[in-house]
Amino acid sequence: MVYNRGMINRSIDDKRIRGALKRSRIVALLGPRQCGKTTLAREFVPVDSLNYFDLEDPASLARLAAPETALRTLKGLVVIDEIQRRPDLFPLLRVLADRKPLRTRFLILGSASPELLRQSSETLAGRIETMLLEGFRLTDVGVTSQARHWLRGGFPLSFTARTETASVAWRRNFMQTFLERDMPQLGITIPAVTLRRFWSMVAHYHGQTWNAAELARALAVNESTVRRYLDLLTDVFMVRQVPPWFENLGKRQVKAPKVYIRDSGLLHTLLGVSSRRDLEYHPKVGASWEGYAIEEIIKAIDPDETYFWATHNGAELDLLLFKKGKRIGVECKRTDAPSLTPSMRTAMTDLRLDALYAIYPGEREYPLAKKITAIPLSSFITRAHP
Repeated sequence: MVYNRGMINRSIDDKRIRGALKRSRIVALLGPRQCGKTTLAREFVPVDSLNYFDLEDPASLARLAAPETALRTLKGLVVIDEIQRRPDLFPLLRVLADRKPLRTRFLILGSASPELLRQSSETLAGRIETMLLEGFRLTDVGVTSQARHWLRGGFPLSFTARTETASVAWRRNFMQTFLERDMPQLGITIPAVTLRRFWSMVAHYHGQTWNAAELARALAVNESTVRRYLDLLTDVFMVRQVPPWFENLGKRQVKAPKVYIRDSGLLHTLLGVSSRRDLEYHPKVGASWEGYAIEEIIKAIDPDETYFWATHNGAELDLLLFKKGKRIGVECKRTDAPSLTPSMRTAMTDLRLDALYAIYPGEREYPLAKKITAIPLSSFITRAHP
């Protein structure tokens, strides 16, 4: 089947944005480049409108040479795309958002996290609502496309490419452009070749606990430097760090975060995987499935807090999610029929879980024990996002 972006249903994101714009004067839609932010924003304000500013467009930059003059007279919703290129606009947005009566609301799009855009959180405190948008979810493309979605990832142009070769080529070009152009635009001066090497090394640690000492030795730098590299890739939505959870159990517990490449398609490119056959025979196939399932689960559940848990005795839990006062445990198993394990029993008891789910790529849901259920990924996320 040939896909185009117009066939993909992103109504969930559209509804979230509309709700946020009703609540808040300024809404920040943040996510990696090329994930579909601009396409969604153009559903709200046409690109040829005076209320639309693309800060990578010379014409928009020229209009904002005198930003107060350009923005003060506008009414309704104003979109400013790639806001990280003009952080000097934040104080002005605060002034315009405080006018009474309120004449303008702002939808600002950015390719960096609030931590990297720290000025926005400080300047616009109490006025801004932040939303994260990533690539296509499995619920967007349909559960029948799970194999394709896992292999290619969620970036729209990667997922909808006509062939696997074209999809791989797009991802390679995206990564090169990201390292050579986008990162320097954010003020990051690390050489592209160094950051690419580090990114590839993180891909081989995908699904494992962070070990700064090993990566520091491999790159011949100190541990604080590789920690800074990791945080930078986290801030631009390329890496997810899942922090460890601690309970007062009298047991030695793992205290380092787990690291994942957020997009499965980029992970596969970094690992040299270009086809479904390559993936099935790759030694990281299990870790790839775990990371893919974890991303989809977090997007579907939208938990209040997210952790993993592990002890030095071997008990572990891939995800510990806190949602509306409940503790939900998740184990991701790439197997035909998950079975109950001692680790699940230990996690259920020690962490006082309300429920534990063994997520797998099958088709049948069945109980494993009281409050412990094996359930297909597609069923789990569909139930979370009906």
